[in-house]
Amino acid sequence: MPRIAVIEDDPTTSAQLAGWIRAARPELSVDQHFDRDAAEAALRRERYDLVVLDIELGRERNAGVALINEINKQGLGTPVLVVSAMPAAIYRSIMKALDAWDYLQKTTFDEAEFVETFLDILRTARQRGPASKPAAKQADASLQLDPLKQRTPMWRGQRINLPLTAQRILATLHARTGEVVSYEELFDVVKSGRNRDNVRKHVATIRDAFRDVDASFDGIENIPMRGFRWTRGG
Repeated sequence: MPRIAVIEDDPTTSAQLAGWIRAARPELSVDQHFDRDAAEAALRRERYDLVVLDIELGRERNAGVALINEINKQGLGTPVLVVSAMPAAIYRSIMKALDAWDYLQKTTFDEAEFVETFLDILRTARQRGPASKPAAKQADASLQLDPLKQRTPMWRGQRINLPLTAQRILATLHARTGEVVSYEELFDVVKSGRNRDNVRKHVATIRDAFRDVDASFDGIENIPMRGFRWTRGG
């Protein structure tokens, strides 16, 4: 059974995050830890598939950093999603340097965004092998779109209902099939709200629209802390 660790010193926040995970994926086993000592002991004892953690634990301002270092020392490639009140503009790059997979700033995201990010990381971690390589760039006849003319995109013969900005993001990803398209590059096609959270929301809209007509769609891969990649639809 896949095992998840939620490391958060505030009981209410811990219960909320654990509850969101259990609601989204009831088959997952979720362990909750509330201080650094308990978390370190668990990390050495258990093999977690994903760790969700806060940076500050009790009076320790950088306890989460120490825990990430402990995870990295194990060499198991355990993905880490940092959820913290620290400003994302400052701490996202720091967490990236520590090999955290993604960063969410408290009070700036809702359940849907957390769950989408969490599931993206879990899915990517499972798909990624020790020698995994980006998919080869090649034409994908399954998708037809022309966002400049505002025509409705077509996926395997079925219309996809997307707003224009989402179409432009989709076109950018599709044009670079198999390549990582960074958040910064996607800002160029977003006329307003040029930030990572807004781009994620547009990508979530794209995924939902595809899954309305194809429940098995899994063609947009989240590349933690970097951007997204079109993988030809799965």
